[in-house]
Amino acid sequence: MNNSVWPLMRNNIEREDLNVLINYLKASDPKLTHGPCVEKFESDWSNWLGVQYSVMVNSGSSANDLTMLLLREMVGLGEVIVPGLTWVSDIASVLHAGFKPVFVDIKLETLGMDTDLILNAITPNTRAVFITHALGFNALTDKLILELKRLGIKLIEDVCESHGAMHGSSKLGAVGWVSNFSFYYAHHLTTIEGGMICTDDPDLYDLARMMRSHGLVRESRSPRTINLYKTSYPDLNPDFIFAFPAHNMRPTELNGILGSSQLSRLDANVEKRKKNLVQFLSELDNQKFFTDFKLEGNSNYAFTLILKKPSLYIRNVVESVLSSERIEFRRGLSGGGNQLRQPYLQKALDLPKPEELEVTDFVHNFAWYIGNYPSLKASEITWLTTILNEIF
Repeated sequence: MNNSVWPLMRNNIEREDLNVLINYLKASDPKLTHGPCVEKFESDWSNWLGVQYSVMVNSGSSANDLTMLLLREMVGLGEVIVPGLTWVSDIASVLHAGFKPVFVDIKLETLGMDTDLILNAITPNTRAVFITHALGFNALTDKLILELKRLGIKLIEDVCESHGAMHGSSKLGAVGWVSNFSFYYAHHLTTIEGGMICTDDPDLYDLARMMRSHGLVRESRSPRTINLYKTSYPDLNPDFIFAFPAHNMRPTELNGILGSSQLSRLDANVEKRKKNLVQFLSELDNQKFFTDFKLEGNSNYAFTLILKKPSLYIRNVVESVLSSERIEFRRGLSGGGNQLRQPYLQKALDLPKPEELEVTDFVHNFAWYIGNYPSLKASEITWLTTILNEIF
C-alpha cells in the first residue's frame, strides 16, 4: 500500500456501463441527443428517489441555475438563505437569478446549516432556504421542515454529494419543494456530466421542462398550457413558441444510458460507503480529530478529517505527510471552504465577514476530505488511519 496512490475518487464507470453504451452506439441509427433514454432515466430516478417528477439537465450546476430561475418565476425575487459551506454553483445560481444570498453558519456534526440560525435569519423577504447536504450528511431537522412549511417558505435541497442519504424514512431530495442532484464523475452515480431536478409539484415540473429547452412551449406536458399559448399566439409556429428567455440545459442520450445502467448498484454502493466511514471514524484518534458526526442516514461521499483544535502548524504537518504519502486531499471540505472568502463574492454588498461564520471558517482552515469509494478494502482504511494517527 505504501507505493500506491490514494486519489479523491476511483472510476465509478464500470465495464458493464461501457458495454451498454457500445451496444447502443452499434445500432443502425442511434439517437444521441435528448430523447427516450433520458426519459427512462428520469422515470427510473423518480421511482428510486420517491418523487413524482424528475428533469435531467447537463450538470448539477445547471440544476442549481434552473432551480433558482424556477423560484424566481413561481415565487418572485427576494432573499435566499444559504450555507457558508457549499459548492460555488449554489451561491452563483442565487446571484445569477437576482436573489440576495443570506449566509448562515453550519453545525460541525452534520456540516449543514444550523436550524436555529436559519430560523433567526428569516425575514419577510425570505423566499427559500437552499440547504446543502454536504459530503453525504443529512442537514435536515424536523424542526426546520415543520417551521418552513408553517411559514410557507420553500425548502430547496442540494443533494449533489449525498445520493441515497436519508431523513427518517425519506431519501434526501424527496423532502423539500425541489431538489438538485449532480452526476459528475466523482459522485455516487455518474453520467460523466449531468444533473437532475426533482419535485412533487406538477407546475414546477412542467415549467422546468420548458425552461430546460430554451423556454419552448412544446416541451410542456400540459395540454392546457400548450393550447393556451397556441390560441394566444396564432401567428407563431406552434412548434416554436418560446415562453421564457431560457437556456439549453439538455443532456444527451448517452448520459441517460449511463444513469440507468448505474442506478441498479447505487444502493449497494451507498452501503459500502457507509461501512467504510464507520470503520474510518472508529479507527481515527478522537483526541486529535473530530469524530462526533451525526451518522444516521448518511451516504458518505468522502472521509471527513477535521482537527480537534485549531493549529496552523499541525495543519501544515498533516498536509505535508498526506502529500508525501501520495494521499490526495482537499482542504476546506465542500467547494473550497468558506464561500465568503472566495474572490467571486468580494464585490458583493451587505455580506458578513468570513470569520463571523465561526464553524464554517474553522472547517475552512482545519478540515480536509479524502477519497472514499465502494472498492476500498478494510486493510486500506486501516493503513490510512494509522498514518493519520501517527502524524502528531
